[in-house]
Amino acid sequence: MEVTMALFITRRLLMALATVLVVAVLAFLLVHAMPGSPGAVSLGAGATQEAIDEVNQRLGWNDPLPVQFFTWLGAAVQGDFGISLIDGRSVTADLASRLPVTASLAAGATLLSAVLGIALGVTAAVRGGSVDRIIGGVCGMAVALPAFWIGIIFVYLLAVQSSVFPATGYVPFEVSPQDWALSLALPVITLAVGGGAFIARQTRASMLEALQQEHIRTLRATATPTWKILYVHALRYASLPIVAGIALQFIQLFGGSVIAEQLFAMPGLGQAVQTSVSTHDAPSVQGVVVIATVVVVAVNLVLELATKFLDPKLRAS
Repeated sequence: MEVTMALFITRRLLMALATVLVVAVLAFLLVHAMPGSPGAVSLGAGATQEAIDEVNQRLGWNDPLPVQFFTWLGAAVQGDFGISLIDGRSVTADLASRLPVTASLAAGATLLSAVLGIALGVTAAVRGGSVDRIIGGVCGMAVALPAFWIGIIFVYLLAVQSSVFPATGYVPFEVSPQDWALSLALPVITLAVGGGAFIARQTRASMLEALQQEHIRTLRATATPTWKILYVHALRYASLPIVAGIALQFIQLFGGSVIAEQLFAMPGLGQAVQTSVSTHDAPSVQGVVVIATVVVVAVNLVLELATKFLDPKLRAS
């Protein structure tokens, strides 16, 4: 068993490294396919060709592509993603300051989505009838509404009208934990609406299947408390697709937080992607893509391990 698990983890780690490497190559090639050169981007439209060529030579832009890639990869492995062509800042330092913002948004929204979604899904599956139809209708509307419109509604109700939360801006945790939580509240709630509806649907379907299982009927016949049947036995049986849905929700929120970050003026990775792509800042584009890929691959790896642990059939294989 231990040897099998070790081999499984080793294979998944190798696949994860291969995925990151492939994405790094694609990001490198896409950056070189972008119009312009580092010298032209950093010096601006008024620069002479001689000055542009000098900067390109200094940055190694004229070296063969394999030489450029492995030079960049060697530095990236050590945590050095280069210098921004726009403002001269360290890309690593910039991403290090932005990563907690996006991670906090995605983690907070995923946690809230999971709590709301599981509660609503279990309620819909157990109560059925009109309760099930009402929850299903509300979830359908929540999935259909764009996050941008949901955010505008919450800003109007909870920031403009009642001043419960700040409308925009981000306060780092080390500055003020309370203000940090308040600055995250509206974007987290906004992102959690659609995510909670998605998880609710997944939970309802999984719970309905779980409640039809033979061992659940046996537990009911033996007068096992209802709460124990629902939240210990049935929910555990239904946990595999629910856990997968929660993990996919985090990946989607982590990679798709651009709208929320723009709406609420959050200095996260989504905002960095938009800025770096629009300004052709090649080092920033490569850094953001690699960091986002590492996070997504890591979450997928954790999901696979959790799935293998929760499913006895997979655990024994």
